[in-house]
Amino acid sequence: MVDKIVRLAGVAALHLLLATGLAQAQSPSPDALAAARELVGTMHIDEQLKAILPAVIKNMKASVVQGRAEVEREYDALAPRISEGFQARASEIVEAAVIIYARNFSSDDLHALNQFYNSEIGQKLLQKTPTVTQELMLAGSKFGQSVAVDVRQRMIEELRKKGVNL
Repeated sequence: MVDKIVRLAGVAALHLLLATGLAQAQSPSPDALAAARELVGTMHIDEQLKAILPAVIKNMKASVVQGRAEVEREYDALAPRISEGFQARASEIVEAAVIIYARNFSSDDLHALNQFYNSEIGQKLLQKTPTVTQELMLAGSKFGQSVAVDVRQRMIEELRKKGVNL
């Protein structure tokens, strides 16, 4: 269960990191690292992760609980403690974000991004990102479930056409 939470939190955090796109990977310069650290601070990536994590835990509840009332009670009791434990590790994603941004953007690019995120619309984007991310995760989950059903059905049909006994 903890591994699933880590993976889902990682996906949410990566969404935040990838929102601006990636360039070719390279060794970051000290100037780029400093600019990236400033940008990541401006973006409040640690706070965004903390805001998204409860939704991640909530969204995976059904797959863990699977309709079992006793598991649901235990899950609900454990969720705040698990969330707090992972929120305490937010600095790990912050450091990863600094390196990723510094590797993928020039220091000039990072300064421009920081300027954008300090603008009125940039601040609005930062404010709305946790909500948008939660909604995207829910939509993605629903889409994934729908696609999985369709893919399974199509695969079975195609296998049967080829004479495979299922």
